[in-house]
Amino acid sequence: MREIRTSKAPAPVGPYSQAVEVNGFIFLSGQIGIDPQTQNLVEGFRNQVKRIFENIDAILMKEGISRSDIVKITIYLKDIKKFKELNEIYEEFFKEVPVKPARVTVGVNELPLGAEVEIEVIAVKK
Repeated sequence: MREIRTSKAPAPVGPYSQAVEVNGFIFLSGQIGIDPQTQNLVEGFRNQVKRIFENIDAILMKEGISRSDIVKITIYLKDIKKFKELNEIYEEFFKEVPVKPARVTVGVNELPLGAEVEIEVIAVKK
């Protein structure tokens, strides 16, 4: 197992890695909408989701892979009523990816630092 770390994504808010690589699989820890420059959570649902996807891109790029290499996504939503809005942003993020990753979305009561959404990703190096 090998740790993956980049300054272009936020530092972990606890004792864990941004991501790890095992046998070509890249496991990203759950990302919330933290700006890596300020280490603060950005305001608003839409901004948090966009920031999360920017952070995911940064971690993937560190490994020389892209959105096309994502095979599984798990999304945690504090307000499941935002599912449609989430899907609009999600669709834009993956518009150039021919095969969309498998996905699950779960409604939750609370998330770290008061975040509205958290997203974890599994990708594969080809």
